[in-house]
Amino acid sequence: MYKEIYVPVDNSDYSNQACVIGVDVARQFGGRVAGCHAYAAKMHDVRFRQMESGLPEEFRDEDEMKRQRKIHDQLITKGLEIITDSYIDVLEPLCEKYDVELVRRSLEGKNFKVIVEDVNQNDFDLVVIGAMGMAAVKDTVLGTVTERVVRRLERADTLIVKDLDRSPFEHIVVAVDGSAKSLGGLKRAIELAREFGGTVEAISVFDPYFHYAMFHSIAGVLSSKAQKVFRFKEQEKLHEEIIDSGLAKIYTAHLEIAKKIAEDEGVELKTTLLAGKP
Repeated sequence: MYKEIYVPVDNSDYSNQACVIGVDVARQFGGRVAGCHAYAAKMHDVRFRQMESGLPEEFRDEDEMKRQRKIHDQLITKGLEIITDSYIDVLEPLCEKYDVELVRRSLEGKNFKVIVEDVNQNDFDLVVIGAMGMAAVKDTVLGTVTERVVRRLERADTLIVKDLDRSPFEHIVVAVDGSAKSLGGLKRAIELAREFGGTVEAISVFDPYFHYAMFHSIAGVLSSKAQKVFRFKEQEKLHEEIIDSGLAKIYTAHLEIAKKIAEDEGVELKTTLLAGKP
């Protein structure tokens, strides 16, 4: 199923766990892993030039500044290349252990932009990325780089690593709304659960409270005459008796379809219907 797995790395705890999971997926499906790190050498060059006006007088001579720029450029570029190689090295022993091919991808530029471009322009099936990186902020559940990458990916599936202590495939929850993509997600989950010995649960959510809130809001602005034209009371009763109960039946039907798909795949599927905000 997944043959080309892409893992952005930065030596953070979440990144290192993403490496383990990415290699594990590649091993199970006979794929390979692309380890990626992005560095911004050009940004450092711009920042250095911006700070030149604050240099001591002896360094402001044009020839001296050219020399300093060259030294800085060499140190930063070479240094960042070494760091990038070292980050990707983390994947090497894992790949060797499980006989998984490792592809190294060193990218220069704004991290999320070059990662997105690299994935979208190539045939990667799955991106395994840590929820946060080295610049993680306390109580944050999703880092800015991860969020920006996930929102911009066009085709590849994404696995965001949030739990450092267990496999993400032990119990897979799939949100089902009857759409082709949600059922496609279910099929992916079933295959992953089968390969990794996990379980799958399909959840469907409908909101029976939305219409109550809407009618309450409308009631506050409609005049008596307008309520009669709108047949407000009849509309409210119709929603209470038919539409809300009908929603439950519709979403129950989505779960029944999901259950049938799982049965055809020989997998037992737990289904859960919830009422509230999805």
